[in-house]
Amino acid sequence: MMKKLAALLLCASVAYSETVKGIDVSGYQPNVNWNTVKANGIKFVYIKATEGTGYKNPSFNSQYTGATNVGLIRGSYHFARPDVSSGAVQANYFVSNGGGWSGDGITLPGVVDLEYNPYGTNKCYGLSAAGMVNWIRDFSNTYKTKTGRPPVIYTSTSWWQLCTGNYGGFGSENPLWIARYASTPGTLPAGWAFYSFWQYTDNASPNPGDGDYWNGSLANLQKFARGG
Repeated sequence: MMKKLAALLLCASVAYSETVKGIDVSGYQPNVNWNTVKANGIKFVYIKATEGTGYKNPSFNSQYTGATNVGLIRGSYHFARPDVSSGAVQANYFVSNGGGWSGDGITLPGVVDLEYNPYGTNKCYGLSAAGMVNWIRDFSNTYKTKTGRPPVIYTSTSWWQLCTGNYGGFGSENPLWIARYASTPGTLPAGWAFYSFWQYTDNASPNPGDGDYWNGSLANLQKFARGG
């Protein structure tokens, strides 16, 4: 089991010369023309499913089905609200509302989206660095128990440094989706030598949503989706 996990993480982490283009969307993009997205060369998409324990993206089902119907590799993400409930509670809510995973080769593991608090002045949701680390661990362990896969962690290096104290203990298991709107992904958070996904822009025009890269070939991405 450990050898299989190590091989999976290597596949997801090594800096390849190839990249695969993707996007991520939310309820702000309710009417996506998925045929056009595919024609534009997009191969994968992450779709917002939930936030906290009280929000479900009203467009999630149609977005997920639309992406599936045109043959995109797709997955879902959860916007974390560490100020409203525990990591375990939110992981369960996520899995119950679109955040599951199966090794069918077209389903990406779920994502926990960790970023600055958009609802108040406290950027870290009122948690200490140790409290945030415990919250993330609670979410990750619960998600893995429910689905068999550790979640991808989406974050920026600046948020991670501020809100976890640049904790380095998740990189051995959780793939990293780094957010940085620049020409390179830059310095990564502690614990990760490489990224798996990189959100490089918040405007993927002519495609909807944000623009992303997978760090590897399409075959690597398909293998990652299968979980092996």
